[in-house]
Amino acid sequence: MERLKIQNNSVTLVDQVEDKLLNYFREKDLQTGDPIPNEMELSASLGVARSVLREALSRLKMMGMIETRTRRGMVLTEPSILGGMRRVVDPRILGEDALFDILGFRIALEVGICHDIFRNITPEDLEDLEEIVKVGIMYENNEYAPFSEFAFHTKLYKITGNKTIAEFQNIVHPVMTFVKDKFKEYLAPINMRLQEEGRIVTHRDLLRYLKDDDEDSYRKALEQHFEVYKIFISKKNNVNRQQKTGEK
Repeated sequence: MERLKIQNNSVTLVDQVEDKLLNYFREKDLQTGDPIPNEMELSASLGVARSVLREALSRLKMMGMIETRTRRGMVLTEPSILGGMRRVVDPRILGEDALFDILGFRIALEVGICHDIFRNITPEDLEDLEEIVKVGIMYENNEYAPFSEFAFHTKLYKITGNKTIAEFQNIVHPVMTFVKDKFKEYLAPINMRLQEEGRIVTHRDLLRYLKDDDEDSYRKALEQHFEVYKIFISKKNNVNRQQKTGEK
């Protein structure tokens, strides 16, 4: 195995070793399930202490790129694309700006997948959605029970056939629940105003457009379904800008 040179720059030695390992995997065209050299060989080739190498390998294991198997040693594995995101997207430790960014991203993503939903949806999918809506629990002010909200929107994500999109819903759902609970005193008045103006869009409304194969109306209705969050985020952003600039 050829010697891999370590660059002298501002990144840490572990960062450099991690990068060199990834380059090595690509250069050798290693595929999922292929074995990789053991620690002793890698350490000697890189010219670094095994403790540094182990830390770099540990990072790759955490990302799901490497795993140790009985009798085979370390092998290359295919990581979950959002595996790292799942570990860090914890609403208990994220700041408000990060929470709002994730919330906004989720809304943009769901609106963006409308075409895929209409292209892939089947009569069986519509039956599943009908059952979800039927047993769903909706509180006042357009608030759904967490399991009802999760079940309905998770089904929409799955209809796209994109596993990464479906996985994202599992990651972002706790953020949505956390935001609703933490900021309910701000969200409730917005929902009440939307209710008074007749601008509330329910899961039942969305399902009707899906059944009618009316993609344009569905997209507009979905944007209105999320209007409470868009108004809330806009207001919070305005407040933050005023605080930063000293405006009153």
